[in-house]
Amino acid sequence: MATLRKPFQGVTNIVRFNWHFYVLALATVGVLFFLGFFFQNSFAWMAFAIAIVIAVVTLVSLSVSCYIYDFSGLYYFKWMNEFIPAEGNSIVNIHAGFDETSEILHQKFPQSKLTVLDFYNPEKHPEVSIKRARKDYPPYPGTQQITTTTIPLEDQSAYSVFLIFAAHEIRDPKERELFFKELRRIVSINGKVVVTEHLRDVPNFMAYTVGFFHFYSKASWKKLFKTSGFRVSSQFKCTPFISTFILEPNGTSS
Repeated sequence: MATLRKPFQGVTNIVRFNWHFYVLALATVGVLFFLGFFFQNSFAWMAFAIAIVIAVVTLVSLSVSCYIYDFSGLYYFKWMNEFIPAEGNSIVNIHAGFDETSEILHQKFPQSKLTVLDFYNPEKHPEVSIKRARKDYPPYPGTQQITTTTIPLEDQSAYSVFLIFAAHEIRDPKERELFFKELRRIVSINGKVVVTEHLRDVPNFMAYTVGFFHFYSKASWKKLFKTSGFRVSSQFKCTPFISTFILEPNGTSS
């Protein structure tokens, strides 16, 4: 199955949507090298060292992102064959304003009913990168705008719910818990919720340094799942930097 993605689409989008960070990094490196050549003393070596560190960290993060999003086969979603029946079920894909997966899910499950929901709220989720992405990528046809606290679907109406690089954009812990309780309400008793995320762990620190604080730890995710009425039926690494949790309803919905 084709992934419907262009070569280097992942890393190109990262640079396009976060260009201000890379301009700042490039400018900082340039200024530090200029100062290093201008001052012929111990400060020069410090300036050179800092510039090299910034350049290396930036290149490493881009290289890792290129591996993850362009070369790892992440968007083939081969693991779904094991957890999600191929056809005939209701699928819900929920994203945070930038949707790279709905068309892929439609292609993978062409006989299933696909509902696409977008909880992006510029006041609650002010990421400038998402604003830029929304200008360049039109929404999937039929996408419904929702809030994180109210999902306009019937109780137990969805067999599979996908949250792929989306849930971490809900920064407020209480809002995130209410959102997952809504997921618990709409998923069928035998259904599954698929959560794919970077984690705040050692591999992501090595790749993104302080940027890994944008992610959440495995322990915090598991605590959220439990308090929202889910149990983790399976978890695995799609790459050393990407984790997927397969959730199932735990008991009766409250």
